[in-house]
Amino acid sequence: MPQKTWSAKRERQYEHIKEGLLERGKTEPLAEEIAARVVNKERAQHGESVEASASSLNDMSAGRRGGLHSHQGPGGRTLLQLRNEARQRGLKGRSSMNKAQLEAALTR
Repeated sequence: MPQKTWSAKRERQYEHIKEGLLERGKTEPLAEEIAARVVNKERAQHGESVEASASSLNDMSAGRRGGLHSHQGPGGRTLLQLRNEARQRGLKGRSSMNKAQLEAALTR
């Protein structure tokens, strides 16, 4: 899924991340999606993209985070990650739910 606007460095970064995810047992489509998201976030944080979301700009980099916001990390997913997943699933009342309520609703 490499983009035409990506530099050679970003292409290499994408392939490296994708290969690492595949080695860890992720499926090809999921590995491609995660790698593209990481590369696009890095591009946004370094001013290489035309448009960037607030979460891409304000969140810490993937390299620094080191799994703190991962699904298996000590705190689990962030509230923003949970709300985004709830929105994608069409969960009603998600904006007024706290983190524990969102986690419970998404596990159902």
